[in-house]
Amino acid sequence: MSETLTPIPHKCIGVAVIWNDRGQILIDRRKAHGLHGGLWEFPGGKIEPGETVEACIQREIREELGIEIAVQAHLITVEHTYSHFRVSLMVHHCRHLAGEPQPLECDEVRWVNLDQLEQFTFPQANVKIIEALKG
Repeated sequence: MSETLTPIPHKCIGVAVIWNDRGQILIDRRKAHGLHGGLWEFPGGKIEPGETVEACIQREIREELGIEIAVQAHLITVEHTYSHFRVSLMVHHCRHLAGEPQPLECDEVRWVNLDQLEQFTFPQANVKIIEALKG
Protein backbone atom coordinates (compact mmCIF):
# COMPACT_ATOMS: atom_id res chain seq x y z
CA MET A 1 0.00 0.00 0.00
CA SER A 2 1.51 3.32 -1.04
CA GLU A 3 0.49 6.83 -0.19
CA THR A 4 0.22 9.55 -2.79
CA LEU A 5 1.80 12.69 -1.47
CA THR A 6 0.19 15.90 -2.60
CA PRO A 7 2.79 18.58 -3.23
CA ILE A 8 2.40 21.49 -0.86
CA PRO A 9 1.24 24.72 -2.49
CA HIS A 10 3.93 27.16 -3.60
CA LYS A 11 3.32 30.91 -3.60
CA CYS A 12 5.54 33.43 -5.40
CA ILE A 13 5.33 36.77 -3.62
CA GLY A 14 6.64 40.19 -4.61
CA VAL A 15 7.80 42.03 -1.49
CA ALA A 16 8.61 45.73 -1.09
CA VAL A 17 11.11 47.26 1.31
CA ILE A 18 9.82 50.83 0.94
CA TRP A 19 12.18 53.63 1.98
CA ASN A 20 11.12 57.22 2.63
CA ASP A 21 13.27 60.36 2.40
CA ARG A 22 14.14 60.06 6.11
CA GLY A 23 15.70 56.61 5.66
CA GLN A 24 12.76 54.80 7.30
CA ILE A 25 11.11 51.57 6.13
CA LEU A 26 7.35 51.01 5.83
CA ILE A 27 5.95 47.92 7.58
CA ASP A 28 2.38 46.80 8.08
CA ARG A 29 0.55 44.62 10.61
CA ARG A 30 -1.53 41.81 9.17
CA LYS A 31 -5.23 41.67 10.03
CA ALA A 32 -5.83 39.70 13.24
CA HIS A 33 -7.77 36.91 11.51
CA GLY A 34 -6.09 34.66 8.96
CA LEU A 35 -2.62 33.35 8.39
CA HIS A 36 0.06 35.04 10.53
CA GLY A 37 -2.64 37.32 11.94
CA GLY A 38 -1.32 40.27 13.94
CA LEU A 39 2.29 39.84 12.79
CA TRP A 40 4.20 42.63 11.07
CA GLU A 41 5.46 42.27 7.50
CA PHE A 42 7.00 44.02 4.56
CA PRO A 43 4.09 44.72 2.19
CA GLY A 44 3.57 42.84 -1.06
CA GLY A 45 1.53 40.05 -2.53
CA LYS A 46 1.11 37.15 -4.90
CA ILE A 47 2.51 37.47 -8.40
CA GLU A 48 -0.24 36.96 -10.98
CA PRO A 49 0.34 34.80 -14.09
CA GLY A 50 2.22 36.80 -16.72
CA GLU A 51 3.05 39.61 -14.27
CA THR A 52 6.61 40.73 -13.57
CA VAL A 53 7.82 40.97 -9.98
CA GLU A 54 8.15 44.73 -10.32
CA ALA A 55 4.61 45.15 -11.70
CA CYS A 56 3.25 42.92 -8.92
CA ILE A 57 4.94 44.99 -6.23
CA GLN A 58 3.63 48.28 -7.65
CA ARG A 59 0.09 46.88 -8.00
CA GLU A 60 0.01 45.34 -4.53
CA ILE A 61 1.33 48.49 -2.85
CA ARG A 62 -1.27 50.61 -4.65
CA GLU A 63 -4.07 48.18 -3.65
CA GLU A 64 -2.95 47.56 -0.06
CA LEU A 65 -1.53 50.94 0.97
CA GLY A 66 -2.78 53.48 -1.59
CA ILE A 67 0.67 54.89 -2.38
CA GLU A 68 2.94 55.13 -5.41
CA ILE A 69 6.44 53.68 -5.29
CA ALA A 70 9.43 53.18 -7.56
CA VAL A 71 10.64 49.58 -7.57
CA GLN A 72 14.41 49.53 -7.43
CA ALA A 73 17.18 46.96 -6.91
CA HIS A 74 16.55 43.33 -5.98
CA LEU A 75 17.58 42.76 -2.34
CA ILE A 76 17.10 39.02 -1.76
CA THR A 77 14.97 36.05 -2.73
CA VAL A 78 13.87 34.04 0.31
CA GLU A 79 12.73 30.42 -0.05
CA HIS A 80 10.83 29.26 3.04
CA THR A 81 8.65 26.27 3.83
CA TYR A 82 5.86 26.55 6.39
CA SER A 83 3.84 23.52 7.48
CA HIS A 84 1.17 23.81 4.75
CA PHE A 85 2.85 25.77 1.93
CA ARG A 86 6.11 27.09 0.51
CA VAL A 87 6.88 30.69 -0.36
CA SER A 88 9.39 32.39 -2.62
CA LEU A 89 9.71 36.00 -1.54
CA MET A 90 11.21 38.20 -4.27
CA VAL A 91 12.26 41.26 -2.28
CA HIS A 92 13.09 44.63 -3.84
CA HIS A 93 14.16 47.94 -2.43
CA CYS A 94 11.51 50.55 -3.28
CA ARG A 95 11.29 54.30 -2.95
CA HIS A 96 8.15 56.06 -1.71
CA LEU A 97 7.03 58.55 -4.35
CA ALA A 98 3.55 59.85 -3.45
CA GLY A 99 0.61 59.39 -1.13
CA GLU A 100 0.14 58.81 2.58
CA PRO A 101 0.19 55.06 3.42
CA GLN A 102 -3.29 53.82 4.38
CA PRO A 103 -4.06 50.46 6.08
CA LEU A 104 -6.43 49.35 3.29
CA GLU A 105 -5.68 45.59 3.54
CA CYS A 106 -4.00 45.49 6.96
CA ASP A 107 -4.61 46.69 10.52
CA GLU A 108 -1.81 49.25 10.81
CA VAL A 109 1.10 50.81 8.90
CA ARG A 110 4.20 52.33 10.41
CA TRP A 111 7.44 53.95 9.26
CA VAL A 112 10.35 52.58 11.31
CA ASN A 113 14.12 52.89 11.41
CA LEU A 114 16.19 49.85 10.45
CA ASP A 115 17.37 49.39 14.05
CA GLN A 116 13.74 49.31 15.28
CA LEU A 117 12.71 46.26 13.19
CA GLU A 118 13.64 43.78 15.94
CA GLN A 119 10.98 45.34 18.18
CA PHE A 120 8.26 43.90 15.90
CA THR A 121 7.21 40.27 15.43
CA PHE A 122 7.47 39.13 11.80
CA PRO A 123 6.62 35.77 10.15
CA GLN A 124 9.64 33.45 10.06
CA ALA A 125 10.35 33.98 6.34
CA ASN A 126 10.81 37.73 6.93
CA VAL A 127 13.76 37.21 9.29
CA LYS A 128 16.13 36.68 6.33
CA ILE A 129 14.94 39.96 4.81
CA ILE A 130 15.82 41.80 8.02
CA GLU A 131 19.22 40.07 8.12
CA ALA A 132 19.88 41.12 4.50
CA LEU A 133 18.94 44.72 5.30
CA LYS A 134 21.31 44.78 8.27
CA GLY A 135 24.04 42.88 6.40
